[in-house]
Amino acid sequence: MKHFVIDGNKVVLSLSNPDTRVDEAEFEENEVYAIDIVTSTGDGKPKLLDEKQTTIYKRAVDKSYHLKMKASRFIFSEISQKFPIMPFSARALEEKRARLGLVECVNHELLQPYPVLHEKPGDYVAHIKFTVLLMPNGSDRITSHPLQELQPTKTVDDPDIKAWLALGTKTKKKGGGKKKKGKKGDKADESAEAEPMESTNGATPQD
Repeated sequence: MKHFVIDGNKVVLSLSNPDTRVDEAEFEENEVYAIDIVTSTGDGKPKLLDEKQTTIYKRAVDKSYHLKMKASRFIFSEISQKFPIMPFSARALEEKRARLGLVECVNHELLQPYPVLHEKPGDYVAHIKFTVLLMPNGSDRITSHPLQELQPTKTVDDPDIKAWLALGTKTKKKGGGKKKKGKKGDKADESAEAEPMESTNGATPQD
């Protein structure tokens, strides 16, 4: 993610195919990522049943088109002023003109819809999305509510997978590094950890 841009250049796909191939990239410090997880009990191919169920949209800043309908121009002007970059709900717009104007905006790709997708009848879909900061002292999840505790029906036997699942999402950076020398008279940061003192024989004293 970038500043005011929810879809950055770096993408990691859980499933890749020739149509959705992305460039390889490395994680770096001070980056922000959106983790988007979707799972279902069906075949994993959700479908759009009713376009009228879609209520969330986002302005496509790289698209332009001269709208024909007056209602569309009115709504698009309101969107450009109130929600120029981030997603918004259609409920926040002028109700009488919103639905009619949004259709033309979507048809000409001025807006990106976030549709409600369905699996086959009887199947369930679970979707969770959260934001992660990659900080020097580890990763930190900053959005989303705590996950609901569920009792699994299957077990993981692979030791490598178990080791990955046991890892936390946030690790503390170990201290003990050397302090930077400052100018004479400067006060040291009170929050900095003191460097261990060495005894005369070169051994580090224990706590």
